[in-house]
Amino acid sequence: MKAWFARRYGGPDVLCLEDMAMPAPGPGQVLVRIHATTVNSGDVRIRGCNFPPGMKTLGRLALGWNGPRRPVLGTELSGMIEAVGSGVVGFAPGDAVYAFPGMRQGAHAQYIVLPETGAIAHLPAGLDVHTAAALCFSGTTALHYLGKADVRPGQTMLVLGGSGAVGMALIQLARHQGIAVTATTSAPNLPLVQSLGATPINYRSVDLARLGQRFDVVADTVAASDFATAQTLLNPGGRYLAIAGGIREMLQSLRPGARGTRMIAGPAAESRDAVIALGRLASEGHFRPHIERVFPFAELPAAHAHVDSGRKRGSVVVSVID
Repeated sequence: MKAWFARRYGGPDVLCLEDMAMPAPGPGQVLVRIHATTVNSGDVRIRGCNFPPGMKTLGRLALGWNGPRRPVLGTELSGMIEAVGSGVVGFAPGDAVYAFPGMRQGAHAQYIVLPETGAIAHLPAGLDVHTAAALCFSGTTALHYLGKADVRPGQTMLVLGGSGAVGMALIQLARHQGIAVTATTSAPNLPLVQSLGATPINYRSVDLARLGQRFDVVADTVAASDFATAQTLLNPGGRYLAIAGGIREMLQSLRPGARGTRMIAGPAAESRDAVIALGRLASEGHFRPHIERVFPFAELPAAHAHVDSGRKRGSVVVSVID
């Protein structure tokens, strides 16, 4: 089988397509033939050692000092069960599935072994493999932060970075929960953000400080703000979600702000229940990732370069099979 390796940190040029031994599922494990995966902000951050402020040393200690300790990147996928190990009862060869290896990674390959009890689920009817592959990274992040914010129907939320994968997931999942959403984006993406049910704002032409509107939640997906600024946009008791924050935000989140406001920061939990819920929400039409581009497996470094450019809208999918 073939897989893309990042054996050192750097740009997309560090990625090498190599042959590796076909893995075999052990007891309680399944072997998945990957049909599609994604390149997301987490992948390029690990590949480039581009961690949030204050997190570079911790990131290298956790992920590898001179290069990724797990050199085959990739956090999410869709595919088909190729084989199962002893004791597996929930899956059988031929089952269509989607999965979220998350920080275990390994999805930028033709095959992967996953635990049956991990973040893997049967593909709901009506979902294509590209959509299914893009469900989990953005979706689990959005569900995690919406849960931490304890959002309620009738509340209001401002999303900073509404046209990224996480921003779009937040808009859709918050709207499904009865939240009125306003979202910032660039002028070309205003119609896209509006089509998801949010009130769009061109961040280049509108000064949020002069907006004259306050929100129950400010969700910052692109590190465009900080807690001090966000407090001027929050209602009393409001929550600032520092989704792209680093160690500083994690430390600041330990202390409440003015008027009962608070900041929520830190990595999103990787939950099997969330993965299953996302499949259900997608099949019911409440959440669909916006897929901007699909790259062939042989051009995975080009997908990394596109995400690096900062001009990505929604999700970038890589088709692993022809």
